[in-house]
Amino acid sequence: MLLFIEERMGRKYVEGENIDFSQSYEESGPSTPIFFILSPGVDPLKDVERLGYSLGYTCENRRLHNVSLGQGQEKVAEEAIQIAAREGHWVILQNIHLVRQWLPRLEKKLEIHADGAHQEYRVFMSAEPASKPENHILPQGILESAIKITNEPPRGMQANLHKALNNFTQDTLEMCSKEAEFKSLLFSLCYFHACVAERRKFGSQGWNRPYPFNTGDLTISVNVLFNYLEANSKVPWEDLRYLFGEIMYGGHITDDWDRRLCRTYLEEFLHPDQLDGELNLAPGFPAPPNLDYSGYHSYIDTCLPQESPHLYGLHPNAEIGFLTMTSEHLFKTVFELQPRDMGNTSGVVITREDKVKQTLDEILEKLPEEFNMSDITGKVEERTPYVVVAFQECERMNLLIRIIRVSLKELDLGFKGELKITSAMEDLGAALFLDQVPESWAVRAYASTLGLTSWYADLLLRMKELETWVGDFQVPPSVWLAGFFNPQSFLTAIMQSTARKCELPLDQMCLQCDVTKKNKEDFTSPPREGAYVHGLFLEGASWDNDTSILIDSRLKELHPQMPVIFIRAITVDKAESRNLYECPLYKTRERGPHYVWTFSLKTKEKPAKWILAGVALLLQV
Repeated sequence: MLLFIEERMGRKYVEGENIDFSQSYEESGPSTPIFFILSPGVDPLKDVERLGYSLGYTCENRRLHNVSLGQGQEKVAEEAIQIAAREGHWVILQNIHLVRQWLPRLEKKLEIHADGAHQEYRVFMSAEPASKPENHILPQGILESAIKITNEPPRGMQANLHKALNNFTQDTLEMCSKEAEFKSLLFSLCYFHACVAERRKFGSQGWNRPYPFNTGDLTISVNVLFNYLEANSKVPWEDLRYLFGEIMYGGHITDDWDRRLCRTYLEEFLHPDQLDGELNLAPGFPAPPNLDYSGYHSYIDTCLPQESPHLYGLHPNAEIGFLTMTSEHLFKTVFELQPRDMGNTSGVVITREDKVKQTLDEILEKLPEEFNMSDITGKVEERTPYVVVAFQECERMNLLIRIIRVSLKELDLGFKGELKITSAMEDLGAALFLDQVPESWAVRAYASTLGLTSWYADLLLRMKELETWVGDFQVPPSVWLAGFFNPQSFLTAIMQSTARKCELPLDQMCLQCDVTKKNKEDFTSPPREGAYVHGLFLEGASWDNDTSILIDSRLKELHPQMPVIFIRAITVDKAESRNLYECPLYKTRERGPHYVWTFSLKTKEKPAKWILAGVALLLQV
């Protein structure tokens, strides 16, 4: 897409050009504030502070008022605006999107002081962009009167690494008494910062959740590095990794698996080997020797390999996945913009209502009946953990089928004019038209990223699997783990069954995962203990069936299917720990909120390799 735009419109439309902030400042005035639209990893207010310092506006001389909104800071902000308008000061209002109720009052304050204020009076504001149109909360008056500025984050490792290094100077490199150690660790921190910032582009394979890492994290970390090197005779590697990984950068992180990733990066990049020139920050990119400031910039330009996922510890397949997701999002947006009435090949116009009615009828025609819970419960003599799981799954399926049937029949009556069309019906119709799972269904369903057509086919398969199970309540020879609303309940049932049989406490049990060399068709009966499960996919790596270990991904094979896995419960003290990668299992590619369990997979490589590669098991792709 970038190549197409560059060819058709010119290179300037694909290259971001950084405009000096002083030029924007010259266009501002007492009645024209400057509004920054925040981007991840960029702190534009540093430019304000830098320009203010050169013009004599600093927090020290009280001519610059810097207010971070939230937690009752509205009154402080109002007082700062009042003083600044009278005395000719500057006011920085950070994150105004956090004080929704106060924004109309801010708009009035800015209008009042727009006329008659001191000529040197300036207001600078910042806010994050809204994720959805309905979340736009900024008053129109503020947006119309302000100069809008956005600084896009740098793209690619080279640009990110240069930008990270630009936060420092030659004087910074020379300020520590342990100059060689300080310079080496500072460069490693810059590479670490570039990695964690740019890794966001790989979506959930990069980070389970997006985090607002910014240059402030890097500069504070370097200050901490300086203080610790000055206070210790030797480099306190463990202390530094803990401070950076758990506090400076880790303070943003809310997901335990992301915290493990951050910690692993630091273990790889902050290592005693780098002081001897024996550390590679990436394949083909050794840690630089002792250089001056311009030398480090030159080293990046001459020695950094070409941009690829390898620079972040990921496999090249990660870029295919990232570009595919970007394309899907683009086409989805284009599809949503298409005309509501379409003509087919014969020239007949198909209205939006016709298409929705057709989809509605197809779903109702194939929709199965609900489970008769009284008949099902009457078959059971003993409520084993597996039987309880079956009951729970049937009840959840009944609830989902009921809401699908009721909502579709209501919409059908609305089309016939027998019911008034409500906003809920309109939302349902829009979802059916766009081949999306309606929100009212999704909240009662299992996690899924499929479109409506694929989702409904998947629903019918789950229903068929459940009907087979409740027919005789015998655990199938191989269980389709992805077919559960709540797969954790089945895995817990495995532990409960073993704990009851062996009279062991449940809190001393764990699951052992043994990958077989067979497919589900090869099994005709379940194991005596535990269960065989199938339908799991691997992301970020491949599985070698001959040696039964993790191996590098095969090119263009994004989600290879795993063989059947034998899962059984054992006591914690018998669990293996050597040559294993603790692999998280998720319900969908979105990962984060859909974590299920942790399976241990055998590996001959260091676990750090698979952690950096974002290797995970998925139930649906």
